[in-house]
Amino acid sequence: MPQPDKADSNAPGEHGRLPPQSGWQRLKTGTGNLPANTIGALWILQAAFLFTVMTALIKLVGEGLSVFQILVVRQAVMVAIVAPKILPGLPTSLATERPGLQAARVIFASTAMLCGFTAIIELPLADVTALSFSKTFFITIFAIFLLGEQVGLHRWGATILGFVGVLIMLRPGGDGLVDPFALLAIAGAACAGMVMIILRILTRTDAPVTILTYQAVFVGLIMAVPAYFSWQAPTLEQWGLLLIIGVISWAAQMSNIRAFKAGEATAIASLDYTRLLYATLLGAIIFGHWPGLETLIGAAIIIAASLYTVRREAVRGRALSRDAEGRGYNN
Repeated sequence: MPQPDKADSNAPGEHGRLPPQSGWQRLKTGTGNLPANTIGALWILQAAFLFTVMTALIKLVGEGLSVFQILVVRQAVMVAIVAPKILPGLPTSLATERPGLQAARVIFASTAMLCGFTAIIELPLADVTALSFSKTFFITIFAIFLLGEQVGLHRWGATILGFVGVLIMLRPGGDGLVDPFALLAIAGAACAGMVMIILRILTRTDAPVTILTYQAVFVGLIMAVPAYFSWQAPTLEQWGLLLIIGVISWAAQMSNIRAFKAGEATAIASLDYTRLLYATLLGAIIFGHWPGLETLIGAAIIIAASLYTVRREAVRGRALSRDAEGRGYNN
């Protein structure tokens, strides 16, 4: 009787049973048959959790180190991880048809991270996370004026309602002043929205590796100068946290990319709002911060307005969103 090939890991054993699979193999087998949107949803839930862990670690290490140090080490770690993809393509990977837009993207991305990370360090996690959701509405505004997108009454209404939610969360004090760090969070969200608009334009002419290279390298170079002048020798524990922040940042971004490559944006984008749940739990457990009533009300309004916008876009462009080219992914 012919013997099973020992090299075939799927061949039946001597008792006619398949050999046991590893945990990773079982996971791949179990998820391989899931609908694309379900796979995308799992990826975006993972991305949301990783981004929240990243912000918690930034807040933790920011108690003793400057935001410039955190940013420059984070970028250095991410560059090291993506270097195998970047280096073989040099200098071709730096060839761009829109150098001005690449420079603008780097500047806006640097500003977004600087404002956002500073707000993370100074504000409760749930508050800064909820304020960051305003990026969706800045994208709408910028798309109207810079891309010439047509926006109907429904989307305008959702955008205005979203900003009402932001104003509620800003909650001026008795002196009528707004927390400056909350304003920094809003400024960071606005810059992040501008980055998304520039990306829409750049992807028409430049390769993804070119966009990745400019982002990874030049943001780090911009932060290197202020990091040098504000440098404080990190402890061994702080070095460990900084390295973990870089790795988690890369993993979160990759999870986000995989999410939108697998599923329809209109079907999975709203799951990113689970970050508020994660931020509330981590903020309470690690820092003892619970979100105030204004934060919860404002966040609820923003999320409701965003979900309405996503649902509206899904109804209007359902057929397009199900097509690979309609989602912006081409093989």
